Amino acid sequence: MLKSKTKWKFTYNDSVTDGYSNSLQGVSTLTSQLLNRRGITKPEEVKRFLHPSQEDLYDPFLLDGLSEAVERVRIAIERNEHILVYGDYDADGVSSTTVMVEALREAGAICDYYIPNRFTEGYGPNEAAFLQAAQDGFSVIITVDNGIAGIHEADVAKEAGIDLIITDHHEVQEALPDAFSIIHPKTSNDYPFKELAGVGVAFKFAQALLDEIPYHLLDMVAIGTIADLVPLKDENRALVFLGLQALNQTKRVGFKALKEVCSIDGEIEEETVGFSIGPRVNAVGRLQDASPAVDLFLTEDVSEASQLAEFINELNQERQKIVTEIAKEAEELLISGDQPLGEVIVVAKEGWNPGVLGIVASKLVRQFDRPAIVLGIDPEKNQAKGSARSIDAFDLFQNCMEVRDQFIHFGGHAQAAGMTLNTENIEEVRRQLCQKAQEKLSDDDYQQVLNVEMNVDMEEVTLEQIQEINKLRPFGMGNPKPLFHIKEKAKEIRLIGSRQNHLKLMFKKNQKKLDGIAFGMGDLYTRISPASDLEVIGELGINEWNGRKNVQVMIKDLKVQTWQLFDYRGSKHLEKKLGFPNDQHVVALTFNNAHNAPHELPIINGEEIESFQSFPLHGLVLLDLPPSLAQLSQAIQKLAPDNIYACYQVDDSAFFTSWPTRDHFKWFYGMLMKRHSFDLNKDREKLSARKGWNGNMINFISQVFFELGFVKIKDGLVTIESKPQQKDLSESTIYQERKEQLAVEQALYYSTYKELKDWFDQQREPIKEEVFNGL
Repeated sequence: MLKSKTKWKFTYNDSVTDGYSNSLQGVSTLTSQLLNRRGITKPEEVKRFLHPSQEDLYDPFLLDGLSEAVERVRIAIERNEHILVYGDYDADGVSSTTVMVEALREAGAICDYYIPNRFTEGYGPNEAAFLQAAQDGFSVIITVDNGIAGIHEADVAKEAGIDLIITDHHEVQEALPDAFSIIHPKTSNDYPFKELAGVGVAFKFAQALLDEIPYHLLDMVAIGTIADLVPLKDENRALVFLGLQALNQTKRVGFKALKEVCSIDGEIEEETVGFSIGPRVNAVGRLQDASPAVDLFLTEDVSEASQLAEFINELNQERQKIVTEIAKEAEELLISGDQPLGEVIVVAKEGWNPGVLGIVASKLVRQFDRPAIVLGIDPEKNQAKGSARSIDAFDLFQNCMEVRDQFIHFGGHAQAAGMTLNTENIEEVRRQLCQKAQEKLSDDDYQQVLNVEMNVDMEEVTLEQIQEINKLRPFGMGNPKPLFHIKEKAKEIRLIGSRQNHLKLMFKKNQKKLDGIAFGMGDLYTRISPASDLEVIGELGINEWNGRKNVQVMIKDLKVQTWQLFDYRGSKHLEKKLGFPNDQHVVALTFNNAHNAPHELPIINGEEIESFQSFPLHGLVLLDLPPSLAQLSQAIQKLAPDNIYACYQVDDSAFFTSWPTRDHFKWFYGMLMKRHSFDLNKDREKLSARKGWNGNMINFISQVFFELGFVKIKDGLVTIESKPQQKDLSESTIYQERKEQLAVEQALYYSTYKELKDWFDQQREPIKEEVFNGL
């Protein structure tokens, strides 16, 4: 048995068919089912989902404040006023800044941009930057991807004579800033879609300003929208769909340079942006000023673009190293108990780079299945600054807003947030958030949920089927890549990767093969028996190698529902083959007083089974064979382990070439009657050669006759007793013990894996009690 790491939520019912699936031309049953599970059932909805277009983009002037803002910018252009685009340091902020700057310049504006330093200025508007902008002659500031929480800074701008235009998409707090204009989907009652990314809002501004859809800016929209993990549905889906097309056709020299350093070949997809492009753009602002990322996308100089791309790639490599180090330190603090591992993780330490703490928080959420806040402490300021990530069931923004008085600065979304607080408030924030989690969450809420869309037989997985699935792209938040359930035995399981930390599985059924990859699950290698029925949840995809395309499943989780048998009979080096998690209860069982067990497992003796009370038992390691099958059967029924590890060896085997029958005994005794004696030391090999008997069998027959009083044995010489009593072979203890030993060895040692598994299956069945009517 192997439990899944996540909670599987099956969102389908195989007995229910989709009534509309046959009515849609060009849509397969598979695609219909997947659309149905996304609530897309009407023909016009299906058409819009499968074929996003510019017609799916809403009128930008439905956004409150946009008309006034565009008019103010046009006046600034006429008057040659200077406009400052005030951005943010993440990928969405960088993309938003690029879009806004290009649109303003295209409209004829005199503009520049400014991105605050994450470490010295923090997120969002800041007073010093606004005052400096006023001194530098800027009369209009347009924020992108920030500003909705800048109440004080808006007042500063107003007093300095600056018209502040806020474009943002983050959660709205208690009050709105007193700005010239606020352009925000969630403050616009008439705007149909509320989940635009910051770059999406900037794009709507550009569309209104330029009085047309600026297709050449859609490449940036795709990058920012995908990287910011907003829902890829409705207008976002259309923006990303069109944006990916733009990325694949872009002439932007900066993106081409970045693509080259990322070694990206072929078509750009949402996963390319999410896992290659986005992290590199984010890395700049995480470690230093994010301006080089904006410069990369704005430059038209090939040489400059190449240098900036190389620089950004090096920063990303440094970022990865720093994240690994901090994540390890945070994990050690929590596991050691130096800092509490509560319902909500709040971990803090001096020297941690605040720029990467969001990534560290994400790692802790995945590892410990609970919300996590990771803070870097600045001892000089006596402040802690960091980021938070959450689980689906715990709304970070809502819950942190309930303790808003503990923070100096706070902002974010339901699943991600950033904050600054005084060091002395860390413990109180931890206490209050843990208390809220205790009140609002159940045990199930802490377990990550995988929404499974369909059960498939591995024989049904084809290249054509996966091409059908890809019609639902782009995948992302709000439109996750479909997860499928497959149940099959793995014909091959092996470790791969430079650190041997990934699993490679191969399933085979009726000449059909399906490869499976489970990244980061190498620890399960010793916990999966090759003969077990594996259940896996994963994404179906295509692996292309040397021009050949093969279907594969990218495994997200797996489990074994039934008990497992691990066959290590006669094996050595058991320490390497066996592996048990710290939270599992595993014991070793001996019938021959063994004193050593692999990994120093606790050992129980077969005679102690009845008094053994420690349950449940996750694993039972059998160190040696029992004197009888009945004794092991009793132990299995009593202990009922989830997994059994057969680790015994046989040194003195009872398994002869053939078991002596009564005819063997009769012939041997008749030979003694004729010869009167038989010298085991001299004559045994001759008899073996003549009759083809095993030498051990000859010794055994002699010992049985000796015990029954039929013969005498002295110094290896066997002679007939003159007046033996009449006895049956079954009266010999040696005969019965060896017969039982043979039965044990045949059932438990010399059997095939299937025979051994079947025997254990029989022993695990509950003892059936007879019921007598009326008695």
